[in-house]
Amino acid sequence: MVLETVGRRGLVLLGCGKMGSALLQGWLGQGLSPAAVWVIDPHPSDWVQGLAAQGLHLNTDLPQSPAIVLVAVKPQMMAEALPRLTPLGGGATLFVSIAAGTPISFFERLLGTATPVIRAMPNTPAAVARGITAITGNARATEADMALAETLLAAVGETVRLEGEHQMDAVTAVSGSGPAYVFHLIETLAAAGVAEGLPPALSMQLAKATVAGAGHLAMLAEEDPAQLRVNVTSPGGTTAAALKVLMDPEAGFPALLPRAVHAAAERGRELGK
Repeated sequence: MVLETVGRRGLVLLGCGKMGSALLQGWLGQGLSPAAVWVIDPHPSDWVQGLAAQGLHLNTDLPQSPAIVLVAVKPQMMAEALPRLTPLGGGATLFVSIAAGTPISFFERLLGTATPVIRAMPNTPAAVARGITAITGNARATEADMALAETLLAAVGETVRLEGEHQMDAVTAVSGSGPAYVFHLIETLAAAGVAEGLPPALSMQLAKATVAGAGHLAMLAEEDPAQLRVNVTSPGGTTAAALKVLMDPEAGFPALLPRAVHAAAERGRELGK
């Protein structure tokens, strides 16, 4: 029903890079017609250009009153790209932004305070439909608007609602930037295996599969991660020896990760000013 509504009025996608393409692929997979989508992108991929041959509107005139505009350009491109969409402000069209570090107030200044605006923070696992996206809306965003945004963003994974925009910098630091922390864990775990005598390719395969499998188990298990850790740890065994290092309160994860997340959150606050 939601996609039918969007299909009748149209959806505008401003920016179709990796995240925009992941969302578009998800919508099309759920039955949205390419003819219901308008894409604005100065450097469209071959895939997007191929969709134009199937009816997608690429860098053409926009519909007068689309159901939704999804803003997926980089923050530094926002001031240049968004003015083209200002005629769509005023209340008839919902604006959803996945641009990091760009507050709702920025859109309200350009589009008018009567415009419903939802700010969203997805993460890169959206590329394989395993992302998680946090959303929050302004005073003009209705429950129907929030539900529409959730439905569209669910095409690439889970969605959660925030209490307010004040939580967005923390979300960015945990889940938005978080995949990079995990990728670095894979890098360093593989390098540690090589240092212990494993061939690089084998060590990387082991590290990738271990992190992916542990994450999947954490999502499916009834126990919380702390209990799952205990389940793996035999007293006086190899895991316990490693965790003694990793759980050191001064030099291990308990000290390091809060510092890293705080640094990311602080940077987000700076970018939002």
